[in-house]
Amino acid sequence: MAGGKIIGVDVGGTFTDLIQLDSDGGGLRIAKTPTTADNQAFGVLASMAEAEVDLSQVDLIVHGTTTTTNAVLERKLSRTGLITTAGFRDVLELGRRTRPQAYGMKGQFIPIIPRDLRLEVPERMDAAGEVVLPLDEDAVAAATEVLLERGCEALVIHFLHAYANPAHELRAAGIAARLWPNDFITTGHSLLSETREFERGVTAAVNASVQPLLERYVARLRKELGGKGYRGDVLVMNGNGGMISSQLVSREAAKTVMSGPASGVMAAAYTGRIAGETNLLTYDMGGTSTDVALIRDGNPSVSNEIEVEYAMPIHVPMVDVRTVGAGGGSIAHVNLAGLLEIGPESAGAEPGPICYGKGGTRPTISDANLMLGRLDPGKLNAVAGGVTLDTVRAAFDANIGDALGLSALQAAEAVISVANAKMAGAIRMVSLSLGEDPRDFALFAFGGAGPLHAAALARELGVPRVLVPARPGLTNALGCIVADLRHDYVRTINAPLDTVEMDSLHALFAEQAAAGRAALDRENIELRAVSHDFSVDMQFQGQSHIVRVPLENGTPTRQDLRRRFEDVYWKRFKVELAGMRARVVNVNCSVIGAREPVDLALMIDPAGRKSTAEPTSRRDVMFDGVTHDTPVYWRDHLPSAVTLQGPAIIEQFDTTILVPPGDRVEGCANGNLIIHIGAAA
Repeated sequence: MAGGKIIGVDVGGTFTDLIQLDSDGGGLRIAKTPTTADNQAFGVLASMAEAEVDLSQVDLIVHGTTTTTNAVLERKLSRTGLITTAGFRDVLELGRRTRPQAYGMKGQFIPIIPRDLRLEVPERMDAAGEVVLPLDEDAVAAATEVLLERGCEALVIHFLHAYANPAHELRAAGIAARLWPNDFITTGHSLLSETREFERGVTAAVNASVQPLLERYVARLRKELGGKGYRGDVLVMNGNGGMISSQLVSREAAKTVMSGPASGVMAAAYTGRIAGETNLLTYDMGGTSTDVALIRDGNPSVSNEIEVEYAMPIHVPMVDVRTVGAGGGSIAHVNLAGLLEIGPESAGAEPGPICYGKGGTRPTISDANLMLGRLDPGKLNAVAGGVTLDTVRAAFDANIGDALGLSALQAAEAVISVANAKMAGAIRMVSLSLGEDPRDFALFAFGGAGPLHAAALARELGVPRVLVPARPGLTNALGCIVADLRHDYVRTINAPLDTVEMDSLHALFAEQAAAGRAALDRENIELRAVSHDFSVDMQFQGQSHIVRVPLENGTPTRQDLRRRFEDVYWKRFKVELAGMRARVVNVNCSVIGAREPVDLALMIDPAGRKSTAEPTSRRDVMFDGVTHDTPVYWRDHLPSAVTLQGPAIIEQFDTTILVPPGDRVEGCANGNLIIHIGAAA
């Protein structure tokens, strides 16, 4: 599995993308087909059929899925029961007494597991792991029987302070396993061995409630692929940017939440390292939403503090991706206050924007780009669907222009301006929240719609360069191909730094590293190297928030921890608290199995490139209220070292790249395009 034919396939909200790379010289196959929401496997198989893939010749398939993410966000979950410590059945509902909106007076929160399926049993550990009340084993068996009678398919066992001593959780799981008809039993400590019973309980509840869904999906997908001749394993992307065998993935199903966005960030990190751009702000604009993330020194920011939605913390390490409801299919409308809003409602793939020619009637960001001349209606199925520019213009007049006193073109420009402001705000908040200045980064633009807006966003943010990869609309699928295997381990010790026994800390790191290497061995994937990332989560005494402190190795000294913590704290908050006592909260180890590298030059066939850049057409494009006669190029035909001055449009199979007036675009040997903002000759 070190070479040969490898397929990366990613399921997005609108499209399913596929890339097949053949390192033995067989070239590239790509496909983009509509996502089949009811059963994602159908869309995956359709993409393989479109790419004319011979599955009997494929060595490895890596898959990014939104199965668990969609299930959580739409609350289409398996019926799940909870057995917990007496007196604590309502922890999942009480939460942290936060509000869904900072200045809102009301909000709705529905816990994943309803109250009638949350049962209590007598038992109690204290925070030191000492038994206060022995486990009532008969009560565990009785509660299990009740949950089965109430139709539960999955079970969570979540006891207070199990991170300090999991003996009661383990014993209860053993009792339940003798009665439960399947393997869908999650113990809180095994998935997340840290303090904070609410976050640990929600994470376990998410895991259990999506386990049956994910297991059925991957089993069905493996069966369908096997029926078409595929004999290998399917690796599934995790939200941490690594991957795991489909045979093992459902055990820790919660880790696949944010699988799709993570794969795009991993592709960005890989592409950026090769291009010499190790500090990147990634900007993935698809059909439904926009995802942004930060890559520092070639490493994506990873957090175990992610909230997928209000009161839905999933505290397993995941690539820190922030999402806003602005995609190519996001619907523009005037609200009751007379203000122009973009999203969060999306036209999706069916019926899609008006310009898709599939029956859409409400104006979207894609329709605004069409109105301004930035998209070719012939490549969007508009003409085949009976849609003309007059059709789109009428929709802008009726839905936006008449209400705001604007012409259709002015309304389209307003839609683009509001959408750009919304996306720029998300990018700015990601960088500032992590203590970084966006002007110190390059913008990595991908997704089907990202390169259309990237230059404008870079100018708004003061970012000097935009890096556009070879296949922006298929970058998430590329991420599946280039990502490494990864296993993350977290253990809470929650002790003042000056009382931590350093030999025990070193032993804990060694234990986590050994567990990760054993997990890699079970996956039976050929690797070129195995590495370890060690870190601790620390805070000053009395604080509630924690910061991640990276370490050089698993044997730090007490002085190293203090110095590194203060350096990280200063960089993040620009505050020194030298007199404060530091605490070590969590001990973390990530074990990474590096796969064989991929030659990104294969992403565009060199045989198709021409010696000079010749426009395929010209059309009028509006920039800031002024119409420009703009050349249009086909990217696959451009020389690898091309240089073009804006305004220009570069089209390709999976996206359209917009180079505004005053900007310059250059090609590089790895197939990327670099847009220099405001760098006209």
